[in-house]
Amino acid sequence: MDLLEQLSLGTILADGAMGTMLHARGVGFDKCFDELNLTNPAAVADIHREYIEAGAQLIITNTFGANRYKLKKHGFEDDVTEINRAGVELAKRAVAASFKNIFVAGDVGPLGVRIAPYGRVKPEEARAAFAEQVKALADAGADLIVIETMSDLYEIQEAIKASKQTCDLPVVASVTFTRDDRTLLGDEPMKVARTLRDAGADVIGVNCSGGPSQLLRILKQMKHAVLDGKFWVKPNAGWPEQVGGRIMYPADPEYFGDYALAFREAGASIVGGCCGTTPLHITAMKKAFETAPVFVAESISILAEDEMLDEPAEQPTQLAQKLSAGKFSICVEMDPPRGLSTHKLLAGASLLYDAGADVINVADSPMARMRMSAWAVCDLVQRKIGVETTLHFPTRGRNLLRVQGDLLAAHALGIRNVFVVMGDPTSIGDYPEATDNYDLVPSGLIKLIKQGFNTGVDHSGTSIGQPTNFFVGAALNLCPQDMDNEVKNLHRKIKAGADFFLTQPIYRVDDGPKLIEAYEAKHGKLDKPILAGILPLVSGKHANFLHHEVPGVFIPDEARERIESAGEGGAKVGVELAVELIQNIKSWASGIYIMPQFHRYDMVAEIIEAVK
Repeated sequence: MDLLEQLSLGTILADGAMGTMLHARGVGFDKCFDELNLTNPAAVADIHREYIEAGAQLIITNTFGANRYKLKKHGFEDDVTEINRAGVELAKRAVAASFKNIFVAGDVGPLGVRIAPYGRVKPEEARAAFAEQVKALADAGADLIVIETMSDLYEIQEAIKASKQTCDLPVVASVTFTRDDRTLLGDEPMKVARTLRDAGADVIGVNCSGGPSQLLRILKQMKHAVLDGKFWVKPNAGWPEQVGGRIMYPADPEYFGDYALAFREAGASIVGGCCGTTPLHITAMKKAFETAPVFVAESISILAEDEMLDEPAEQPTQLAQKLSAGKFSICVEMDPPRGLSTHKLLAGASLLYDAGADVINVADSPMARMRMSAWAVCDLVQRKIGVETTLHFPTRGRNLLRVQGDLLAAHALGIRNVFVVMGDPTSIGDYPEATDNYDLVPSGLIKLIKQGFNTGVDHSGTSIGQPTNFFVGAALNLCPQDMDNEVKNLHRKIKAGADFFLTQPIYRVDDGPKLIEAYEAKHGKLDKPILAGILPLVSGKHANFLHHEVPGVFIPDEARERIESAGEGGAKVGVELAVELIQNIKSWASGIYIMPQFHRYDMVAEIIEAVK
């Protein structure tokens, strides 16, 4: 039987990693593994024999990088045909010695260069390089061609074309995915499966990537996209880790044995292992197949779409989860630096995180003053401190193009919490002559994010490839001069999709209940979490300035008198006042949003520790 006839009878078992096994024999990763077909054929043949003895019904030649571009890096570009022919001959001799019917797959990997439109290598040049390798493999007697570990759909389509034009062997086309279940260029599994089918692949594959769990999820999506397709699955033994200078893979053989059955039941025609797997993994998979009931391909039942796609690409943010669980949350605002140095900012963020802050909020050009990009600061804080951030996202100064581009950039950096706000007018800042035009008001931007980006489309309704996962906050004034207008704005933001609200600073316990009662009298229960703004007072002068000169801030006489009478101990009293206020608002507030004054992060840390 040829391969496709065999697959009609049921799932077959492929081999595991070649590179992992060669490296275990002392071959460095800087060496040309493919050239060992000529200089150390015994090592390659031994690995083939081990996989055959483990139970593999299909083995792959040691030719993954045997194309003219990759071989050129080692000075072997003139040996393409010889290296590929030797690779097939070694595998076929190992099969002959076993007296078993085993398929030999000619292995074709990526060229190692970018092709147009993402590189300078023209499609026809890539196709010629693939054709050169495929011809050598087919002429040497390979039973099928395996094109594997591809991340660029343009490149793999050229490889499939080259194979179909050069020989009449069955073609397996296999793609690798990143941690977010997308290719390196952002293509999702269902699109990949359809593209490979349309390009003429006989078997659609997924290999390398993460461990078995991820590839089972991807296989289900691919199977859903191409219901009558045949599928190849070869996962890594988990995500690799560097331990003591060695690359280690966590998934053991027994774990692979369990997943072999899951792959088969999900519709895989060929199952094996990729990086980190060994003959022990293949033995475990064989044992699993032998001890489980025989499974015929025709009996596979396709899972319903909601069952197949029921695993979300991302979990809700930590802030979203905490607020949903009704846990009191603590957010702290920080301003980006005005220059290049981020040392003080990161030190402050570390202090706040250690004290118990749940989220660091990063303001964007506060008071319309030039500062470092808020996205960059969010990225730095999340990577270096390990605490989740909320990006302040003003609409002022951004047109529709920039708004949407900035949102995509933030999402690509791993930022998921955004606080939508109008922003300060440029007239009050460093550059009063700068334009501050905008296309969207905050409620419009909230709608764009929640009803557009989070569903996978932009403002025009065009697909952005995959939905974003933003958790969106909006501004709320708990002590407005016009209560009716504030209630109207609040309702508009809720209808647009706002997930939570951050308020301006308050100093009176009853500010929140007054606005909540006014809202509920008109629109029913307010079921969105409110994080009350807390701006710690530092001195009597500071308190008087805020009370008399900052619109919307009302500080009770008693509080101003206490801090004024404290003299040099004003900061201590400021902490006490903040802690007392926080304890008294917990009946209606879901959390607090602390705004440090004069970079007094020590005061904020003291407040957090007191209310935790």
